[in-house]
Amino acid sequence: MGIGGSIFLIALGAIFAFAVEADLGWLNLAVVGWVLMLAGVAGLLVTLYFWNNRRRAVVTTTPVREDRVVTDRVVPAQDRVVQEYREVRRPGPTV
Repeated sequence: MGIGGSIFLIALGAIFAFAVEADLGWLNLAVVGWVLMLAGVAGLLVTLYFWNNRRRAVVTTTPVREDRVVTDRVVPAQDRVVQEYREVRRPGPTV
């Protein structure tokens, strides 16, 4: 449903529950408003629960080897890649 849909249901339910004074006889709009507000709150809680699970960081533990000491210097490789640009012109009409 999402956060926007949940807030919309809560607002619509509040309007039906507290602001509308219509008498339909067979339908109590105050009850409909409360049901919509509860559905909006439930949708909001479910959405926030799933968003919280999605953003949880994954932590892995790997043993750290402290007894390893590297004494050799790392020398960068001397091989270089040379890129070349060529422009090939085809004979055509001269203006």
